[in-house]
Amino acid sequence: MRYVSTRGGAAPTRLSDAIAAGIAPDGGLYVPERMPRVSLPPPNASLAGTALRMLEPFFEGDPLEDDLPAICAEAFAFPAPRRQLSLDGAHVLELFHGPTAAFKDFGARFLAACMSRLRRDGDRPLTILVATSGDTGAAVGAAFHNLPGVRVAILYPDNRVSPRQAHQLGSFGGNVRALRVEGSFDDCQRMVKGALGDAALQADVPMSSANSISLGRLLPQMAYFGHASLASDGPMNVIVPTGNLGNAVACLWARKIGLPIGDVLFACNANDTLPEFFAGQAYRARDAIATIANAMDVGAPSNFERLSHLFGGDDNARRGGHAEGVDDAEIRDVIRRHAASDGEVFCPHTATAMRVLERRRMSGDSRHWTVAATAHPAKFDTVVEPLIGRSVEVPEALGAMLGRKANAEPLAAQGRALADWLRRW
Repeated sequence: MRYVSTRGGAAPTRLSDAIAAGIAPDGGLYVPERMPRVSLPPPNASLAGTALRMLEPFFEGDPLEDDLPAICAEAFAFPAPRRQLSLDGAHVLELFHGPTAAFKDFGARFLAACMSRLRRDGDRPLTILVATSGDTGAAVGAAFHNLPGVRVAILYPDNRVSPRQAHQLGSFGGNVRALRVEGSFDDCQRMVKGALGDAALQADVPMSSANSISLGRLLPQMAYFGHASLASDGPMNVIVPTGNLGNAVACLWARKIGLPIGDVLFACNANDTLPEFFAGQAYRARDAIATIANAMDVGAPSNFERLSHLFGGDDNARRGGHAEGVDDAEIRDVIRRHAASDGEVFCPHTATAMRVLERRRMSGDSRHWTVAATAHPAKFDTVVEPLIGRSVEVPEALGAMLGRKANAEPLAAQGRALADWLRRW
């Protein structure tokens, strides 16, 4: 299997090289040269076993091929249960049982397991750059913490993540540093992309990415959607909370390679780049606005390039997908109402998907739907607890992180400021 750029200006390369680079030389994102069809895993397979079966074709002929069973075992060491909700025909896919209580743990651990096995020339450490709107940075920090030969720089928008998210991001120390950027997530993402594409900076500071622009993050995210679909009665229709589009594209890729997945809807917050596009307008990136579903505060989703490439152009993508926006008032209403009526407590991001599901029911859609629950509500206590009138139990691993000291360095929202910081580190 070879990998090419979404922009068509880079030579095909092997998976290991695509993972190590993070971004293609022409600035595009790596995608498979062709999408394989996989034979379905057995219904009784473990999550790691399902991941192995789904990912084998993508690793064919790569130096990491023989390590894939061990990589899957390391990355998928905690469950992703799909359970029924009280709403008729509705299920929730809980993706928050990892060490940082967010779905990003699966992809981050998978990427770290790959990176730890890739040989590098020289003795200079590889610097992993990650822009985060809340959850990605902590997952990457946890996955790479104390990994020899690797260091991590986490960029997050100052005052635009929850207090507990901010504490997580700065709680690692050692080879993991947190930078609170005076700007938005889109600024952080732009700075990371600029650094990765700066040849002179790369010569001084070898770098790669751990955002969902990295294949090593996105490919494993197919696995939990595929695994859940095997337990569904018929094709599993999915509603995915969506910011940078990585998780949603992974779900679409899982469907493309043959897993029994039906319709896939994107639930967005008040950042309406995707809802406007799917409503018929031209794709238009814009500055993100701050919402209480902060991990989805993205105005220029990077993985849009992969979405367009998958469908063969923007027009086909528009016909093949659907996105809906949910504002803060609706998010609060969903959290408050479900906690009172059926005892379900959702994080603000999962609440966007629940609201899209409720709209489906009101429009007469009685089909079964699975909502992807992307983070534990305890990470957003300042939003959730006042709405439900009680505290949310903190998972043990999250509590351990919150018990550590945290520190983050301020950084201007400028590419030069990041380059200077990296050269000093």
